[in-house]
This record gives sequence, C-alpha cells and structure tokens, in this order.
Amino acid sequence: MPRELVTLECTEARKEGKAPSRYVTTRNKKLHTEKIELKKYNPFLRRHTLHREIK
Repeated sequence: MPRELVTLECTEARKEGKAPSRYVTTRNKKLHTEKIELKKYNPFLRRHTLHREIK
C-alpha cells in the first residue's frame, strides 16, 4: 500500500505559547518523498497557519 498516514502540526502556535493544532492526512510515499507543508486552520490562534509533517 503506497499511501501512508501522516500528522501535520502547526509551526506557529508554540512560539505564541498556545496549543498546536494537529491534522491527520494521507500521502503517497512513492510520489511524494519530502515532508508535507500545508496551510490549515488553527482554532487556538483563530487563523490559517503553516502546518508541517511530524514523525
């Protein structure tokens, strides 16, 4: 199975002393070998922020 589950975590929340938001998504391991970066909504900061793949 080429698709794997990945966790995205907010990069800006910890700098501001808030809880980081996390999202779970999938990616194709064979086509996208680099880590994913997406803009997602962080409810603690009430705005869209950059979320980067962890683990």
